[in-house]
Amino acid sequence: MYKSIALAFTALAGFVAAAPTTIQQRALTDAYHNYKGDGSPAAGWPDSAAWGEFDSLWAANLPLIQQSCGWNSWGADNSADEIQSIKDAINQVASETGVKRRFILLIMMQESKGCVRVPTTNNGVVNPGLLQSHNGAGSCAGVNPCPKAQIVQMIRDGVAGTSSGAGLKQLLAQTVAHYGKIQPAAYYAAARLYNSGSVDYAHLENGFTSVGCYASDVANRATGWTLAQSTCS
Repeated sequence: MYKSIALAFTALAGFVAAAPTTIQQRALTDAYHNYKGDGSPAAGWPDSAAWGEFDSLWAANLPLIQQSCGWNSWGADNSADEIQSIKDAINQVASETGVKRRFILLIMMQESKGCVRVPTTNNGVVNPGLLQSHNGAGSCAGVNPCPKAQIVQMIRDGVAGTSSGAGLKQLLAQTVAHYGKIQPAAYYAAARLYNSGSVDYAHLENGFTSVGCYASDVANRATGWTLAQSTCS
């Protein structure tokens, strides 16, 4: 949140070479399209019908969740118990907040690749945990094993928000109010807000001082992007 995590894509290269050319689950396709503009289908962005369901998206991202800590030199890879706790936490917090499970998953993959030991960053705002929340209490940086309670806290901080800043729930409420109804563009704009704290609704590629590709990345993750080369820079 409010920053860019530099991922070890060089380390991914060996895995990509050994992996299938696509990771597919149902209609998901591991491909990247560089989306620009207002987040609407008219501007080429994926409509809700193109989004994968949570279980399909979870299955597509599971190979990354299993190995992302080691790829990025963030500590031991997630254990099977930690991975199950992540999934359980997403289910729990989605139920608590009304935020869709798949949106939580997409933002988690964008922020931390699902590594419970992701480092805390500070580029003017302290961002800990799986969702790199706004000065949240949840973190397992340098902790092994990561307790289930901390995993739930990391997800809750990013979705429900903290005393220091908004979470996905509040940001979605803001973008839905802008559009007048729930629609995919509201999710893409909320992703933009989560990353940069500001949004240009006509140009979601405008990252201000943050990651310009963030909203496009999230839209691609919604349709199955995992390991394909990004065409956004």
